[in-house]
Amino acid sequence: MITIIIIIITAAISILCFSRPAAFNRLKFSAYSVWHRREWDRMLTYGLVHGGWGHLVFNMITLYCFGRIVEQYFGVAFGATSGPILYVVLYVTALVVSTIGDLLKFRNDPYYSAVGASGAVSAILFASILFEPRMGIYIYLIPIPIPAYIFAPIYLVYCIVMARKNVDNIGHSAHFWGAVYGLVFPLLLRPDIFTHFLAQLQR
Repeated sequence: MITIIIIIITAAISILCFSRPAAFNRLKFSAYSVWHRREWDRMLTYGLVHGGWGHLVFNMITLYCFGRIVEQYFGVAFGATSGPILYVVLYVTALVVSTIGDLLKFRNDPYYSAVGASGAVSAILFASILFEPRMGIYIYLIPIPIPAYIFAPIYLVYCIVMARKNVDNIGHSAHFWGAVYGLVFPLLLRPDIFTHFLAQLQR
């Protein structure tokens, strides 16, 4: 249910901002504005706007597919009351954590900006891998699912390589740190989740 609510809110604001450039520009992540103008809210609001329909749909489908898994396991691990709250905390704090690296790197660049919930979605994806490491994950047009425990390191290495190359307009650094945070957050709260992870691998 929480996943659906996040999707509805994000999709509604993103779609509204497609035709409202002023609102889009105020919500997007701008390292320069955050650092020099103290517009700290941008470290959260950028996750509510997207660069286009494809960007929005891909992120929301990914969130829908894997968010339900994390939401379910959080309910089991942390209880019916605390589980949903901690799920929201993971998602919201992942937006901040995933962009800290870019904030420091581009704080003096007034032209750098970023939008999209990808960092938080990466956190949810990797939290789901922690709970279900043997589930299959499809990559683009490849018809054969890749086991999550194999996908995870490939994804992280890809993010590192692409972030260093800096040849496209994708926030690979945010994807990387969001993914790492998605693994760390649940383990900080319940270290014994790692025992569950190992048990799932040995099935």
